Amino acid sequence: MKKTIIIITIIISIMCIYKHTKNEEDIIRFRIIANSNSETDQKLKKEIVKDLSKTLINKTIKNAAEERKYLKEQLPTFERIINNKTNNYNINYGYNYFPKKTYNGKTYEEGNYESLVITIGKGEGDNFWCILFPPLCMIDEDNDIEYESFIKNALKKLR
Repeated sequence: MKKTIIIITIIISIMCIYKHTKNEEDIIRFRIIANSNSETDQKLKKEIVKDLSKTLINKTIKNAAEERKYLKEQLPTFERIINNKTNNYNINYGYNYFPKKTYNGKTYEEGNYESLVITIGKGEGDNFWCILFPPLCMIDEDNDIEYESFIKNALKKLR
């Protein structure tokens, strides 16, 4: 019975979060674009994502305004982290173009979105993409990039 109540609570929370985040102004995205699709460039992209993840994901943030403030404050830190790997990059926090993307059955339309975008070199390679707020991504495990949902993880813990 306790698990059922917790699951129902989580489902209601998901519905409330979804309703709240339908407003694109509350979504802050992240994208890192590799120089090319060469093995070396893709590996560099993954290393940078992994190195940034420790600073990029702040689990204490409760709303988009806090996320905006945090990202702006952390830009010098992000630059230092990236500079340890390459000096051929561009970092931009603002409104950036994103192509249409479907993830977990939800389609995110193409357009300009508030985001942190890091372009390595020419930016002609595959990219890593996720949503920083509300958090829809985490990174890790053996240098592979894995998308995870906070809610999905909470449900796993109940099993």
